[in-house]
Amino acid sequence: MENLVEIRWHGRGGQGAKTASLLLADAAFNTGKYIQGFPEYGPERMGAPITAYNRISNNPIVIHSNIYEPDYVVVVDDTLLESVDVTAGLKETGAIVINTVKDADYLKKVLKGYNGGIYTIDARKISEEALGKYFPNTPMLAAIVKVANIMDEKDFLADMEGSFKHKFAKKPEVIDGNMKALEMALSEVKKVN
Repeated sequence: MENLVEIRWHGRGGQGAKTASLLLADAAFNTGKYIQGFPEYGPERMGAPITAYNRISNNPIVIHSNIYEPDYVVVVDDTLLESVDVTAGLKETGAIVINTVKDADYLKKVLKGYNGGIYTIDARKISEEALGKYFPNTPMLAAIVKVANIMDEKDFLADMEGSFKHKFAKKPEVIDGNMKALEMALSEVKKVN
């Protein structure tokens, strides 16, 4: 399908990968795109590996399955790199975005020769600085928007501010921190290779 971008998220239960995939779907929808955002898990529990997916297109999406050959992969927890084949089916014309501080040599080894773009971001540092706690999904959301060039960054930030105002209507004090985390992530995601 032309203009179709497929993204697979890998995280652990409780880290917000599912929430980030749904927020990305909402933001893309609000820019006029056709979208899908859905998780895949069974009787998961806090800390268990989970997978979530996004499809984003300028045209109606008629596919209704998991994503087996994604354009992009987001890894919210780098401990999954050694236990889950995060590059399975990943197109080399795309990229992988990893929440990690590990070096390029380690990443290239654990990614089993993946030759596409490899991007890293320290979502822990960003979320602890901006939010005072470890919530990796907000920085990872901004990182994939930047790497995949899904939408204009200003449009993304404006949409997310509206979304946060709605989501955190009873906790408005967390809106500024989430916005700061998004802005920091947009500027701090780095290409490894």
